[in-house]
Amino acid sequence: MTLRTAGWRAPILQHFSEASAKAGRLTVVSDPDDLLTEPGVVERLAERGFELITFADPVAFRYAYESRFRQHWDRGEATHLVVVIRTDQGDLRSIPYDLLEEARESGRVLSFSLVDLFPSLAPNVVDELDQQHFDVLSLAVEKASPGKLGTNATRDFVLRHLFEIAPELVKKPVDLLRVLLRRHYRSQVFPASFDDRFIELLTQNKVWRSWPLERIVSNREAFLAFLAERWPHFLVANGFEVVPGREPPEPSMSGPRELPFDHDDVRVYMDNLFVEGLLETTAAVRAVDDDRWFGVGIAGSPASSAEGRFSHLLDELAPAIPSAEEANFQQWQEFALRWGTWVRLRWQTQPDRDAQSEADAVAFVTRVQAAFSTWLLRRFGPMSSLPYLPQPVLGHHVPHYLAHHLGQPGTERVALLVIDGMAIDQWRILRDTLEGFHVDEHAIFSWIPTLTQIGRQAIFSGRIPLEFATSIEGTHREPQHWSNFWQDRGLPERAIRYLKPQGKNESFEPVAEGILSAADDKNVRVIGAVIGLIDQSMHQVGLGTPGLHGLVEVWARTKQLSELVSALIQRGFVVFITADHGNVFGRGFGKPDVGATAQQRGERVHIFRNKDFRDNTAPQYPDAIEWPQVGLPENYFPLIAPYGSCFMPDGTEAVSHGGIALEEVMVPFVRIAARP
Repeated sequence: MTLRTAGWRAPILQHFSEASAKAGRLTVVSDPDDLLTEPGVVERLAERGFELITFADPVAFRYAYESRFRQHWDRGEATHLVVVIRTDQGDLRSIPYDLLEEARESGRVLSFSLVDLFPSLAPNVVDELDQQHFDVLSLAVEKASPGKLGTNATRDFVLRHLFEIAPELVKKPVDLLRVLLRRHYRSQVFPASFDDRFIELLTQNKVWRSWPLERIVSNREAFLAFLAERWPHFLVANGFEVVPGREPPEPSMSGPRELPFDHDDVRVYMDNLFVEGLLETTAAVRAVDDDRWFGVGIAGSPASSAEGRFSHLLDELAPAIPSAEEANFQQWQEFALRWGTWVRLRWQTQPDRDAQSEADAVAFVTRVQAAFSTWLLRRFGPMSSLPYLPQPVLGHHVPHYLAHHLGQPGTERVALLVIDGMAIDQWRILRDTLEGFHVDEHAIFSWIPTLTQIGRQAIFSGRIPLEFATSIEGTHREPQHWSNFWQDRGLPERAIRYLKPQGKNESFEPVAEGILSAADDKNVRVIGAVIGLIDQSMHQVGLGTPGLHGLVEVWARTKQLSELVSALIQRGFVVFITADHGNVFGRGFGKPDVGATAQQRGERVHIFRNKDFRDNTAPQYPDAIEWPQVGLPENYFPLIAPYGSCFMPDGTEAVSHGGIALEEVMVPFVRIAARP
């Protein structure tokens, strides 16, 4: 039994046997703690014949119920539906009466909660944790048998056994740096109460009272700034020659001026922080031309060049590809951000690298794409049931996440900029121009197939593609989707704006002017906007990915995006940037002669409205992928080209989208606010 199906899931899964799936057709579950939407639970339920649907929006639920289940039942097909409502068992009144009565008659109204699954731990503390931690937590409880724990004792138990932090062992600077580097390098976000508890325990030792713990423990950007201020002082203390006129200033944050960056436990992270661009090299000391590790953090040194960073990062990523079988979605999100940095470096350095270096890169890319596509085919289905907190996972989660935060202190107004077609590697280029802001980066999954009309509608409607089936072939409904989403949550129409380019070749300036005009209206609280520059360039460029990167570099140097973000922040907005899909380079391997049988004929995907038509076409392309109908309308059958290929005449080259390459599916989700 694997880690994903054992432990804490067992008390839930025992109620969902294959026999019970065949015996009835409906189960209603009260699930206030979102336990049934955990990917491992969803996966096991699907294997046993159960389909999950969450009840939140009555209109969306009724549509999904009628289209996905009622029709099957009317035709006498066996499908067992599990309706999950995120409320206590005593409050099931919002469930349609006919469904609730049917479930009651068959004894299939169930309830699960954290109190039942982790009885020895304080439920209010466990409730703060992300579900991805429950496997390790369950094993720790089983092994330690801690007895009944109170609130602080539960937090201490979790710090030690889950987050691998023993506060009493953090006695020297290297101890604290090890803890914080491990955490912030992985972009781990702990619940605030755990940070508060850790700081409370640390400050019992006077050694830490001069350190800015309130800033650097929880805030990744502040911690990286803390390190960056001290890096040149470390180099000077180790005998590096200061460049006249570039003497490093005194650190602005409290704490010791010099840190033990050369300690083995610290150095291993410092290398990667510079290589991945999370820390900037210093020009305060003269460059070194030898192979000492310091060079990676000194401007002008071979180790800090694009070629040096490319090779170093390849060595780091090659053994870190997430498992095609056992990885969770968070591992792919984390990997995708590092992958985006490497892809940018790959194309940036390609003209200067030899044939063997490029062959190594191609082999690595092949391994990554094979693992990712295998993982997607197995794991993508259950992901549509995931919650949108603590961070969005899929594109349709984005507006729900914004709505959750709108109105909270510091988030009185939000602007969502959807940069059509932007892959993470192109975001890395634009990111370098965003200086002076607080930037919080994550990666999310686009809906598949990675087409504009699917990805953008999911983002602006907050719905899965099945729920906008009538408009799935275009983007004309986006303004109404956006308006409906926010009006359903209580905002008046005057508080909502949507903007997009008026033509395929419209420049950035008119869109930016429209966005700022909307922002100047004090009644407006949410802005949704499409920026089409990258997608327009993608479909025009004939130079492959390097050519597209070059055009993005040119746009980045204009600082237009940075200036727009700055202007929005000055007007009181928190800015979010994402994309509907990414893009990837491919060569034509033949164009199917499908005539009118294909509803949409894209470069990376063909859409058929009849399964027989797709089945008849697929054998022409043995490596093509018959993508399952995950979250898609019943009459929507994608045939996806394999990685590196396009449905185009042999030898034709294009940068396009629609498939399941990592660069197409994983896109940035970025929060930008004023720096504290």
